[in-house]
Amino acid sequence: MNNITMQLNADELIMSALREDITSEDITTNSVMREYQQGEVDLICKQDGIIAGLEVFKRTFELLDSDTEVVLNARDGDAVKNGDKLGVVRGDIRVLLSGERTALNYLQRMSGIATYTNSIVKLLEGSKTKLLDTRKTTPNMRVFEKYSVKAGGGYNHRYNLSDGILLKDNHIGAAGGVKEAVQMAKEYAPFVRKIEIEVENLDMLKEALEAGADIIMLDNMSVEDMKEAVRLVAGKAETECSGNVTKENVARLVDIGVDYISSGALTHSAPILDLSLKNLHAI
Repeated sequence: MNNITMQLNADELIMSALREDITSEDITTNSVMREYQQGEVDLICKQDGIIAGLEVFKRTFELLDSDTEVVLNARDGDAVKNGDKLGVVRGDIRVLLSGERTALNYLQRMSGIATYTNSIVKLLEGSKTKLLDTRKTTPNMRVFEKYSVKAGGGYNHRYNLSDGILLKDNHIGAAGGVKEAVQMAKEYAPFVRKIEIEVENLDMLKEALEAGADIIMLDNMSVEDMKEAVRLVAGKAETECSGNVTKENVARLVDIGVDYISSGALTHSAPILDLSLKNLHAI
């Protein structure tokens, strides 16, 4: 994330996280560190993976004290190894102690998403299919989590409800059918917006094609039906498959020929990457 993106989208969220952790004071730190003392601490990687969120980690300390210096030895998207020293944080020891958990929470969560995403991206190598995230993100963490997917080699689906049209089963039910939903979306939406619709069987697929949908999401369909769906679409629309896609089952989807695979697991089920701040000392 660059400085403008950070200031516009992240600073307020990081400050909210810091306020969550420090409502009035850090009573533990203040009990053992009564006044200013310059110090430094090492950022250590304790697990192999893909790092993401280093600038968010850095910004967390800067928002507590702009004089804090964070020197990084890696960049987001880099592969890191257990034991790597990824950087050093220097500044008021009270700031280093009080900001530690919030900064690491962001970095571990974001790196975990990047690592999990990258593991699935590798399984899709050699195919034309791109891996997408979803809106199944942690509330108030979407900007960080979707950024992490990109750091891991994936791609972002729409950012939020204002960002794109995706007609799902309940929208279709509200509209009265596939054809009606697509027609209503075409009438309402700006012409620059693509229209995506979710289908659950081949009959719905044919109706979506006839209605002129731009993207067709094949939701929880069998592998055989998805292959047939791609054949029927024949390039007349883009195709996306979804439905409980994880690292464990994505291999069965590689040869289907869809343009995109979307996976909520990237953001709702990725384990953290183990990272730690160690060797704090005065300087």
